[in-house]
Amino acid sequence: MLTMLDRVAGDVRKHYYDPEFRGIDWDATVSQAKDKIKADTSLNMSLAHIAQALLVLNDSHTFFVPPPRPFRHDYGFQDGMIGDRCFIVRVRPGSDAESKGVKPGDEVMSINGFAPDRDSLWKMAYRYNILRPEPGLRLVLRSPEGQERQVDVLAKIRQLPKVQDITGNGIWEVVRQAETEEHARRPRLEERGDQLMILKLPDFLFDEEKVNGWIGKARKHQALILDLRGNPGGSVDSLKALLGYFFEDSVKIADRVSRKERKPETTKSTGKRACTGKITVLLDSDSASAAELFARVVQLEKRGVVMGDRSSGSVMEARRYDYSLGEGTVVFYGASITDSDLIMSDGKSLEHAGVVPDEVALPAAADLAAGRDPVLSHAAAALGVSLSPEEAGKLFPYEWPQD
Repeated sequence: MLTMLDRVAGDVRKHYYDPEFRGIDWDATVSQAKDKIKADTSLNMSLAHIAQALLVLNDSHTFFVPPPRPFRHDYGFQDGMIGDRCFIVRVRPGSDAESKGVKPGDEVMSINGFAPDRDSLWKMAYRYNILRPEPGLRLVLRSPEGQERQVDVLAKIRQLPKVQDITGNGIWEVVRQAETEEHARRPRLEERGDQLMILKLPDFLFDEEKVNGWIGKARKHQALILDLRGNPGGSVDSLKALLGYFFEDSVKIADRVSRKERKPETTKSTGKRACTGKITVLLDSDSASAAELFARVVQLEKRGVVMGDRSSGSVMEARRYDYSLGEGTVVFYGASITDSDLIMSDGKSLEHAGVVPDEVALPAAADLAAGRDPVLSHAAAALGVSLSPEEAGKLFPYEWPQD
């Protein structure tokens, strides 16, 4: 654990975009983490001390990636912020959560005694899903009718081999998992005559060839809804490739501010290949990074309308660092370290601020419970296309990953 901390802390010291570490005494922070690790006998707590050292920087893109655990872990529900309140948004069929009566539309008042908000929910997810998974969670929920109840939800845990031979047959488990994740991340689209195309992008991890195909279809329609709800972002190259197709001339995305320089990031000119129809961008509280940058450029350039909820406010540029310990039998771990801030053309950073939609549109608890999507329905209506909330809720059904 001390070796892990030393390697990660050393790269933060070398590469973090702010040499002043946001006013934090980085050496003292690392020293305190070392003392806690030396005093502790728990592997989980030692990993938590490493993670906490990085969280002190309060940076959305700087965090510790602990070694993978020898099990698959699922609480059977997903929650999210809608406005300033946390709700259950989906429940896995057949899970303990479903059997205990947890339902979409339940408001989450507390998780293991802590009240979630926009600043803490992602930290709870990091703690309970990645850093220190628990056998179960105690939820206090409020139904759409206003009744509060306490529910103890058990996680489903599937044991995996403690040592995996990725040079032999064990590699196929890794391949299957990668294929499942790739399928879940596939873009999906819906066409409504020549009036409207809806493109739902789960991330910004695609190449320009795919973008060219989507835009080729979009140009045949009068309007496009780009659904970036739940999109965590991805690569700058993907952002540039997509954003460039909505402007005939190059536009500035942001200034990339690192330790050594301030450099503008711009799109490439696409000329007559650009999509010139109307565009509406949908965001929610889980829209992050490149998704937020895309929406904000659309706003600043007055190219379209942004609708939905205030976005995550997780907008920096980072590099992933991968490490390993051991020979023969190897333990892998890593860290994401921010190497630049991104300052928009209005002189402001989106970090901790997010994108405020031109029009706030939120689902109600009853909509979550009934599987309706009033936000997509409203966006379509604003573009002159009739799409009921019930129909909109069925267009892109969520697919639970395999156990």
